[in-house]
Amino acid sequence: MKAKIRKTAVFVEETHIEGGREISPATRKAVAAAVIENPYAGEYVEDLSLLMEVGEELGALLGEKCVKALGIRPEQAESYGKAAMVGENGELEHAAAILHPKMGAPLRKAVEKGAALVPSSKKRGGMGQDLDVPLGHKDAAYVRSHFDGIEIRISDAPRANEILVAIAVTDSGRPLPRVGGLTAGEAEGKDGLR
Repeated sequence: MKAKIRKTAVFVEETHIEGGREISPATRKAVAAAVIENPYAGEYVEDLSLLMEVGEELGALLGEKCVKALGIRPEQAESYGKAAMVGENGELEHAAAILHPKMGAPLRKAVEKGAALVPSSKKRGGMGQDLDVPLGHKDAAYVRSHFDGIEIRISDAPRANEILVAIAVTDSGRPLPRVGGLTAGEAEGKDGLR
């Protein structure tokens, strides 16, 4: 593995009551994160292909960890998202190199399909700072019930020369969705939009 991983963390959130109403079955989100060494911290490097390869590795590793944490089959995943936070000696472009060119394909394999773009966010931050991971339906971006997010925080990451990378996967949309639009059951997943 090209990623130098200091630690990983997996978190599962289950919502059983929302707005005073019971949610059955509970809506569930999993987020898996890796704290990795930033090989380019503190210096400008033109070729970021190493970080792109790291993104590919982490797409598979973290996507699979999420699916396993939810205890579902890959095809049962409904939404996904990704995010990265570079420590103070990193650049936002380091996060972009991990998240964009190669992370999507192995993540899509981990959740079986994934026609829609994977929502993402990137930021610079320090130890213990929250990292928000946006979520969207994996096959149809217009499914409003799955516009959501989850956050993760690791008390000792990212250090100045590290990157915190996270992937989130759900087995459902938001609890009690009622803002209209295309439903998950109506989604065709052919063009990534509907």
